[in-house]
Amino acid sequence: MDDYNAVTCEGMAYTLINTKPEPRAGAGVSPSALAAGQGLVDGFARRVSYLRLSITDRCDLRCTYCMPERMTFLPRKDVLSFEELDQLVTQFAAFGVDKLRVTGGEPLVRKDVMELMARFARHLGHGLRELTLTTNGTLLSKYAGQLSAIGVKRVNISLDTLKQDLFASIARRDSLGDVLKGIDAALEAGLKVKLNTVALRGINEGEIPDLIRFAHERGADLTLIETMPMGEAETDRVEDFLSLETVRADLAKRWTLTDLAVSTGGPARYVKVEETGGRVGFITPLSHNFCESCNRVRVTCTGRLYTCLGREDGADLREAMRTDPSGEKLREAILGAIAAKPKGHDFDAARLASPASPRTMSHTGG
Repeated sequence: MDDYNAVTCEGMAYTLINTKPEPRAGAGVSPSALAAGQGLVDGFARRVSYLRLSITDRCDLRCTYCMPERMTFLPRKDVLSFEELDQLVTQFAAFGVDKLRVTGGEPLVRKDVMELMARFARHLGHGLRELTLTTNGTLLSKYAGQLSAIGVKRVNISLDTLKQDLFASIARRDSLGDVLKGIDAALEAGLKVKLNTVALRGINEGEIPDLIRFAHERGADLTLIETMPMGEAETDRVEDFLSLETVRADLAKRWTLTDLAVSTGGPARYVKVEETGGRVGFITPLSHNFCESCNRVRVTCTGRLYTCLGREDGADLREAMRTDPSGEKLREAILGAIAAKPKGHDFDAARLASPASPRTMSHTGG
């Protein structure tokens, strides 16, 4: 039992391998994106240290800005297996990626999700510095304690409103109570919570101060996000778009906002609300993009690597893994895609009526 550490969380036992995962940096691959001692570095000298990995395209909500009501989900054969997902994490960690965010769809709906999370957790201290999760919160009351037990320290939880009728209208499911229970469970488990709110003009616009108070009263951060022009939507993105420059100006009339230099590794720019003591983040892909400091890539649940959220540049990692058990093609595919990572996206508020990408956020990974 020296090589194993059995972690029991709420009746479920996971065996985590304590030995360092097998390195896979690999010889014989193009070094153009692998800077000596720096890990993955793109053509604009940006170090890629953050992987957002989708483990499913399925979700138990149907948020209007994210996916259609009658969503067609992928067949199982197209979705990466646990072994393939773990192989990806092993390789990215070997390349110097030290932060992994697990996404979906809704990641917690995947069968045996905690087995998969435990596989990822074995990389903590052996390449990974942080393992975290983005969730809609509906199932979090079931899993919060287990996530904490395997080493997850922080979670992001989507919350666009505190009004039950409005939640049901946006999410097309009456699940606000489950989300609130999930937030409470995460806090009780000792997880650091950040709430994510998509700012929607004329929908939750007037509720933003209440959401900030709700978060800060619980010791949580809140990040506001501009609507993303991704995939076909069943709402009018032009009407829904709310510039966070406007929101910040309105909040500054109510509270004292102090800019912070802090970063959690993502694209948000933070301020401290002096009156509450809490932090508010702003993710502004349209009104003020953050491409110059981009340190992240996304991999979909089908193994497609996207080096930019709003562009189609990337590589098919599933094909590389399934046709070459040695892992050499996988390494080459990752390095080639990083070397070609574009300077930035071309999201434009003036073109919101047409999606910048045909991919929905549920497929790409939120």
